[in-house]
Amino acid sequence: MIPARFQQVLDAASPVGDALRAGGHRAYVVGGLVRDLLDGREDDRRDIDLTTDARPADIKAAVEPIAEAVWTQGERFGTIGCLVGGVPFEVTTHRAERYEPGSRKPEVSFADAIDADLSRRDFTVNAMAVELTGDGGGQLIDPFGGVEDLHARRLRTPLGPEQSFSDDPLRMLRAARFIAGHELVPDDDLVAAVEAMAERLSIVSAERIRDEFDKLMVVPEPRPGLWFLVDTGLMDEFFPEIAAMRVEQDPIHRHKDVLTHTFAVVSNVGHLDAEGNPNRLTRLAALYHDIGKPKTRAIGPNGVSFHHHEVVGARMTRDRMRALKYSNADVEAVTQLVYLHLRFHTYSMGWTDAAVRRFVRDAGPLLPQLIELTRCDCTTRNKRKAAELARRMDELEERIAALREQEELDAIRPDLDGQAVMELLDIPPGPVVGEALRYLLELRTEEGPLERDEAERRLREWWEARG
Repeated sequence: MIPARFQQVLDAASPVGDALRAGGHRAYVVGGLVRDLLDGREDDRRDIDLTTDARPADIKAAVEPIAEAVWTQGERFGTIGCLVGGVPFEVTTHRAERYEPGSRKPEVSFADAIDADLSRRDFTVNAMAVELTGDGGGQLIDPFGGVEDLHARRLRTPLGPEQSFSDDPLRMLRAARFIAGHELVPDDDLVAAVEAMAERLSIVSAERIRDEFDKLMVVPEPRPGLWFLVDTGLMDEFFPEIAAMRVEQDPIHRHKDVLTHTFAVVSNVGHLDAEGNPNRLTRLAALYHDIGKPKTRAIGPNGVSFHHHEVVGARMTRDRMRALKYSNADVEAVTQLVYLHLRFHTYSMGWTDAAVRRFVRDAGPLLPQLIELTRCDCTTRNKRKAAELARRMDELEERIAALREQEELDAIRPDLDGQAVMELLDIPPGPVVGEALRYLLELRTEEGPLERDEAERRLREWWEARG
């Protein structure tokens, strides 16, 4: 019996199903939409995935007369996209994907039966389909017990996990997302297969690994998935620095495990930002923020210390993110957040106006993320310490707000531009102009906005002193 909430999906998909059946083919709603609706989850996706025994040319011929638009970028992989009734569809020929040994790209072959297609899906909870029957209803197809596994909160593969992960090693990483995002428990065979086959992830491109890992990082509670990756050894294949953070606890000073703390900070960061978008960069910064601690760890008379771990960590962050093929913008943003994540704590004696300006200037557009990261970095169970940190953060934000009303705090710049500097000092373009602007910027940060006459006077003094 198809749940009532599925009827809207069936109604939207019926025109495409009717068109395919008219050509002698069968059509099925498939994918995460089936899983989520059967699991009682709200699904706000507008697109619908269908699978069929029709080949791509036949799919295209069937949908072209009824579609507002058709796109064929995925045709060689068996997928035709179309817009029907304002709803986007991806219609794919039954298929199986597998990697040849040593290959980084999957081979695609077509199949004629729905069971064959579903057998090559990643997990049983995704290996379910609903056939469009042509009478406004649908028939659930569940050859591998996906509904039962969904109700039991169990994560299994349709075929043996060794075969499934050999067909596409990225599924081992995807398992972490389903463990965390769907609160599923992996069965013992799946865990054993990941432990035994982790090295096979090396044939998957860095871009695919990065994209799948990012999906894990923005589920509401990613920790179960992150621990799965660490405990199975899969994390070592693409992010080996993480395992090094699992340092031994200092038996004298009882310093908490760095990795446990790090995962707690990731979880503290909201999975959505203030605008309701995935909070991916702040979550990544939380994951990387203490990456430099193992290399800087020392035990002295006052206990464990990690001096300058933010500097070392920023370099390590840049290197790892580049290896995973993140965009330059992503690399720079996360690296800067890691570098600045301790800045707040350097002003333990109180915030001068200059300190507030410098904090805002150095954070730039990343200021909201830096403040959130700083707040979330507090994982102490000591309520007094946590309350004190929160109070100081509140005070900082109040100071920022107050200065914003007085100054253009979000656009701190020298009080004179480069052209004015060259005219005042009678110098040509060159490195000296940059030095002068940096001096003026430091004045602006320390003292706030200066009147033009005062800025010119101070620049002349600097020029004379410079000789």
